[in-house]
Amino acid sequence: MGKKADKKTQKKQKSRAGTSALYLFGVAFVSVGLLLFCQFFYGDSVNENTVFYDGTLVNGINVAGLTQKEAENVVYTKMLENLDQVEITFKNGQTEWKSKGSDFEVKPNIDGQLQQAVAYGREGNIFEKKKIESKIKKEGYKVNVPYSSMLAGLDQKIEDIANQVEKPATSQQIVFTPDAQIMFSLSPATNGVQLDRQKTKQLLEEGFAKSDKVEIELPLTPVLPQQSQELMVEQISLRSRFKTNYSNSSAARKSNVALALSKFNGKVVLPDEEVSFNQTTGPRNEENGYKKANIIKDGVFVEGQGGGVCQASTTLYNALLLCDTQILEVHHHSLPVSYVPLSTDAMVSEGYADLVFKNTTGAPLYIKTVADQQYVTVEIYGQALEQGQSLALRSELVQVLAHNGDKVVADYSGKYNNFVLYKGEYYRLKYPKEGYESKSYLQYFQDGKLVDEKLVRHDFYWPQDGVVVEGSEKIGEGMTIPANDVRLIPAQIVSSQHLQAMKDKFEKTTSSTYEA
Repeated sequence: MGKKADKKTQKKQKSRAGTSALYLFGVAFVSVGLLLFCQFFYGDSVNENTVFYDGTLVNGINVAGLTQKEAENVVYTKMLENLDQVEITFKNGQTEWKSKGSDFEVKPNIDGQLQQAVAYGREGNIFEKKKIESKIKKEGYKVNVPYSSMLAGLDQKIEDIANQVEKPATSQQIVFTPDAQIMFSLSPATNGVQLDRQKTKQLLEEGFAKSDKVEIELPLTPVLPQQSQELMVEQISLRSRFKTNYSNSSAARKSNVALALSKFNGKVVLPDEEVSFNQTTGPRNEENGYKKANIIKDGVFVEGQGGGVCQASTTLYNALLLCDTQILEVHHHSLPVSYVPLSTDAMVSEGYADLVFKNTTGAPLYIKTVADQQYVTVEIYGQALEQGQSLALRSELVQVLAHNGDKVVADYSGKYNNFVLYKGEYYRLKYPKEGYESKSYLQYFQDGKLVDEKLVRHDFYWPQDGVVVEGSEKIGEGMTIPANDVRLIPAQIVSSQHLQAMKDKFEKTTSSTYEA
């Protein structure tokens, strides 16, 4: 029994081994079959050893049997030999730009096009592939590699021409003529022209496909201007107006004030632009038309070139405040001036004091100035204030600063011998002047109601000592000093009544000369 069982077991094992071998053989057979099937019915992969089909011409050169690299060398060499025959002419009407192939460096930038050509007919199953191969042998397969893909600098040449023929469109511009009856008008809009660079390159390739000599008319496209500015003109409104009185000024001073303001007449200040009064008006000298008139120097009025220009800067300054734009630099005088209230003046002096402002309104500002025999006026136009909004300025006298009376100075140099000679003789050079602490505020009204008020300035106009000259020689025996009407002024004591009187005076000055 045991021997029979062993034989059965051995027989089963042999049967299983045979079945496994047969299975493995079958798998291998199917795999090889699938591989052959794929190779038979589907295209080859393109590699560096793939050659062109018979009948393939690149730029008229037979590349049959050549690899891509071999064909590239042959075509590139042939193109270099023919470079002198290449001519390119760009035309725009009667204007022409001519170039020779030798004007450019040549770059062998054709591998991409040849790779596409050698891959042609390599896709699909074997039947499709054979069909294309037969077609190429019978009819030929022509590939054109244009010179435009090989000429280095051709793109820059096109760009240089574009810079000559292109014109930007000009939109309507707001024209500001401050002295005309209609101050704001529009300049005409004009169409622009732009070169279609992509179309230009396409025409070059199409031209080179037919000949080595290419002539193309530049494909220009119109560029339309931006939208009309008519609405912008309609939105321009008077934002502020300020005038000061100079009717009592000398002819020279009036001339200086009017001349300085004329430099701003018609000025357009763009959003966020900064403007300097001194730079705009230029040096205050005779060459620029400025005359000699009184100026404030060291607390006294003396004659100087360009006297009165500070009234021009002050008038502009107040108009700018009421326009609600930003003041970057402003200075007050050493003495109060008569044409505006305290803390609303704007002293300018070349080299150390300027009026500088910045347009923070978000839209252009347009400045108009007018000077007649009585007033100088500044008007500022721009984007209208919010509906119902208006602005005003308020000046406040905080306190009177007492002066220290007269300072007596002995004339040891003899400079004033015509007026004083002996001790006890006096000649007044300057009266003492009280000073003032003051503030100014910008007020915002909505529909006539005060809704906000902000501090603009806090100034101190310092008091000035009086100056009296006394002779320096001793009076001789028996001599008497001539009668003298100079009375020395002691230090000032400021009373509450005087403070109130000065407040009333400045309030009256404000209402009579401070016109917005």
